[in-house]
Amino acid sequence: MTSVFLTGGSGFLGEHVLRELRNAHCEVRALSRREESDRSLMALGAQPVHASLDDPTSLEQAMSGCEAVFHVAANTSLWPAESAAQTATNVQGTENMLRAARSAGVKAFMHTSSVAAWSHLVHAPIDESTPQRGGESWVNYERTKYLGELAVRDSKLRWIVFNPSHILGPGDRQSWAQLIMMIDRQKLPGIPPGLGAFADVREIAKAQVRAWQDQHFGQRYVLGGAHATFVDFVHLVGRTLDRRTPKSTTPASLLLMLGRLSDAWSKISHRKPHVTAAAAALTSHRMQVDSGKAIRELGYVETPLQPLLADTLAWMREEGMIGQA
Repeated sequence: MTSVFLTGGSGFLGEHVLRELRNAHCEVRALSRREESDRSLMALGAQPVHASLDDPTSLEQAMSGCEAVFHVAANTSLWPAESAAQTATNVQGTENMLRAARSAGVKAFMHTSSVAAWSHLVHAPIDESTPQRGGESWVNYERTKYLGELAVRDSKLRWIVFNPSHILGPGDRQSWAQLIMMIDRQKLPGIPPGLGAFADVREIAKAQVRAWQDQHFGQRYVLGGAHATFVDFVHLVGRTLDRRTPKSTTPASLLLMLGRLSDAWSKISHRKPHVTAAAAALTSHRMQVDSGKAIRELGYVETPLQPLLADTLAWMREEGMIGQA
């Protein structure tokens, strides 16, 4: 049985990657840092192993005997106060993973990056040939995702990089689920003016495992989905939940000003703000992505937004995160 090392296995995307690896009859060792994660990982059929992204020696020991690594873990914070920790995870942590994988004799390294590696500075449709500008970005998340991906592509390992867009689907507790819960409770103060591509978490996981199995090494894959403005997305959620929502968007300039004021106040209060300048910039951006390469080479599926949202809401109801229909 093929042995695989996985990071981020207790997170939203990582849980789905773990399921796909187990469906492929892989033995999965999953990085874990606490007992709660141990239990959830074991329930999904993984063997929890304790190691740290800031300790290459512990990572090498955890990877010993593994044929492949799936590095899914990342820090997605948009709060400047967490930038140092984010850089340590997304950049130094990835570099330590690569160093440990080489020392452990791992044969393949699958890395989950993000379309954020291109940055909100890119206004053209994004595909694998579009020049990335994440290294120029003032948004730490974008810059660190770019630098982490660059470290992988510059390594001597056989690698595959995946660049998902906005991830939606069953299992989400932190990302779009937070916005959906605000809509359900009718506490959404406004709607940002951006546009995004909503990708099905299940299809992203399938594409990652398929790319590894088919040995598409040295390739990057943009994994997008149905495009929608955030106002259309919010209104769709509101109609589905039978909840009132704001009718129009908040101007980008006003949103950015609010984010900057919130960032400044958070330095005094030491509390994470609801809106940051980085979040305002990203949600005001009209991002378009092209998944054509993944569709052709991996059989990647872009799930239509309405059934994807329906599956997401059904799971959230089961978990008691939103009210019943």
